[in-house]
Amino acid sequence: MCAGRCADAECRTTRGPHSRTFGLSHFRTQMQVLILGATGGTGRELVKQALGHGHSVRVMARNPDRVKSVHPRLEVVKGDIADTTALTAAAKGQEAVLSALGVNDRKPNTILSEGVRNLVRAMKRQKLKRLIFVSSLGVGDSKGQLGPLYNRVLLPTLLKNIFADKERAEEAIRESGLEWTIVRPGALSNKLLTNRYRVGADAADKRWFPRVGRADVADFMLDALEHHRFVREAPGICY
Repeated sequence: MCAGRCADAECRTTRGPHSRTFGLSHFRTQMQVLILGATGGTGRELVKQALGHGHSVRVMARNPDRVKSVHPRLEVVKGDIADTTALTAAAKGQEAVLSALGVNDRKPNTILSEGVRNLVRAMKRQKLKRLIFVSSLGVGDSKGQLGPLYNRVLLPTLLKNIFADKERAEEAIRESGLEWTIVRPGALSNKLLTNRYRVGADAADKRWFPRVGRADVADFMLDALEHHRFVREAPGICY
C-alpha cells in the first residue's frame, strides 16, 4: 500500500490523494500473447489473469504437462528457450511476449541471457515488437535496492551468479531495439492480488525489505501491456 506522497514512483491503487489510479477501470483490448515461464509462480498468475482479461494465451513450456490451466483461449506448445526455431514458431501470430522466465542454477551459467537472445531473434523474425520481461530489483541501475539482507548476504554469495546472468539478459533486451519493459520486483511472495503497489525507479525508496506478491507483478505487467506503459523503461515494483 502506498503511504504518503509517491514522488517519482507511480502508485497502483484504487484510491488515495497522492496516487494515480489506473488499470482495472480502463479500456483493455483483447490480444494474442505468448507467455514464457508459465510453470513458475509469476507465470501461473500471468496465465490466469491474462485469460481473465479476455486475452488469447499461448504458453511455451519444456514440459507442457506442468501447465495445469485449461481454457478455450489457452494453447500450450512444447519448446525450450535454448531453441530459436521453437521460439520463432511459438511467437508466430502473437502481439506481445510476457516473460516470467527464471533460472535457479547457482553455478555460473548463461541459460537465461542466451535464452533472451534467442527470444529477441525469434521476435524479430516474426516482426513482433512488444516484450515485457520480469527481472529483479538489484539488477542494473537498481543495484542496492533489495535491502540489507540481499545486499550484504544473499547477492554476494548464493545469488551472485543468478543475478550476473540477469544483468546480461537485461543488456540483451536493452540492445534489442524492441518495445521492451523490464519489470524489477522486490522479493516475491504468494500474497493475493491487492492492486496496491508502488511502481517506478524509486519504488523501493526507504524500504528495508522491499517485497511484492506475484499476483500484483502479473497485474502490473498486464496493465503495462494493455495501456502501452513504461516502454523502454525498467520500473521497480514493491509495496
